[in-house]
Amino acid sequence: EYLFKVLVIGDLGTGKTSFIKRYVHHSFSDHYRATIGVDFALKVIEWDDERVVRLQLWDVAGQERFGNMTRVYYKEAVGCILVYDVNKMSSFEGCNRWKEDLDEKVSLPNGDRIPCVLVGNKKDKDSESEPFVTGNLEEFCKSKGYAGWFETSAKDNINVDETIKFLISCVSDVKI
Repeated sequence: EYLFKVLVIGDLGTGKTSFIKRYVHHSFSDHYRATIGVDFALKVIEWDDERVVRLQLWDVAGQERFGNMTRVYYKEAVGCILVYDVNKMSSFEGCNRWKEDLDEKVSLPNGDRIPCVLVGNKKDKDSESEPFVTGNLEEFCKSKGYAGWFETSAKDNINVDETIKFLISCVSDVKI
């Protein structure tokens, strides 16, 4: 049996709570209030006949990046999902600050960085402007130390499960 604490971080309004609700409860709502501080969700995954994964998802409020509480929230995390809105360039730019904060405040027991997956959410959303192009995300992720990246839609359930499966495979010997 495995217990994994996974952080879900990123700027305000990027869809972190929607992403978690879609994964844990298989539901979506257009009516969420901004998370204050941190919220939690638990998902028990029967990985195979012999292994169970208990996933604690910590939904960290988007305005917390500059607060002193992130060190407390991050403690003992073994993985992270950093979310930005594919239709909002400023939320992508904020990822650098979130990642720096994460790498500065938490590490694995052996001193390595915790695996972090970059997620471009709201792929479904009709925007007045075209979603911005971020160039070669593969190269960007490698240079910044991300384990990988996904474009997702919590609303349309695109790549949500795949993102979590990928992250779990990065933090353990639990193979997909």
